[in-house]
Amino acid sequence: MTFSVVLSSFLMSCKKIDFKKEWTKEKSPNTFSARFETTRGDFEIKVNRSWSPHAADRLYQLIAHGYYDNAIFYRVVPGFVAQFGNTNTIVMNQWKSVVIPDEKVLQSNKRGTIAFARFGKDSRDVEVFINVVDNAVIDTLGFEGVKGFPILGIVTKGMETVDQLYSGYGEKTMTDSGLYTNRALFYQTYPKLDVIKKAYLL
Repeated sequence: MTFSVVLSSFLMSCKKIDFKKEWTKEKSPNTFSARFETTRGDFEIKVNRSWSPHAADRLYQLIAHGYYDNAIFYRVVPGFVAQFGNTNTIVMNQWKSVVIPDEKVLQSNKRGTIAFARFGKDSRDVEVFINVVDNAVIDTLGFEGVKGFPILGIVTKGMETVDQLYSGYGEKTMTDSGLYTNRALFYQTYPKLDVIKKAYLL
């Protein structure tokens, strides 16, 4: 993927994105599916609300209202996870202002499962990762008053697409302050990052 393609996606992500707080009160169906069209191809997920109800509701809301359109896979670590998030800081902070309550881990972090990233109590918000291997070790990982990463769904089609996401930068991108302060420079520094062109419910 060329820098011009990534920059184009960045500019698209800077367009005005609406946010309505009432969206955060929407409940997801007991199960739902969604498709992600990426620069590497498509993949689909199925979410089971009973595994993590609050997280399922939030992911449903985010996908339904276009949050992940033009998002990036900013953290792809071989043998670990592929993590993605939106590139519009303003709308990101609007969604993050509505907290998702913590929940227990009911399903193991096996290959293909998905969960929200978190860094402490009630910190799940908009960043999602896909386990690219079996990561049972993070089921009980304790930090900052919480334990583990609750699974809410699984990739049902296109795991080969996830496996092909560019991973050459590894964890290096996570130490770059440009991830949240200067997205244009961030893309220029990491031009091979893959992009979610569109995500939508099925």
